[in-house]
Amino acid sequence: MSRRCELTGKGVQVGNLVSHSNIKTKTRFLPNLVNVTLTSDALGRSVKMRVSANALRSVDHRGGLDSFLLKANNDALSTGALSLKRDLQKKLAAAS
Repeated sequence: MSRRCELTGKGVQVGNLVSHSNIKTKTRFLPNLVNVTLTSDALGRSVKMRVSANALRSVDHRGGLDSFLLKANNDALSTGALSLKRDLQKKLAAAS
């Protein structure tokens, strides 16, 4: 299981810890990933995802998983989230 957010693509970053004596030590900065179950209103089902806490706040801010996925860039989404977005677009196109 990779340490990558399924909705935003946020992953591990590499940097230096710098001490008071200016000694640099390599370190990894891990994203704050949370296992959550998000509900799609249009599809009528829930999906388990591993997303960052920041993405979870963005989903709430945009008004739910459906509106977040419709506005999201395809490059940042994981394969599971991308297939969910395609299903959502098909469902909304059929309803129109």
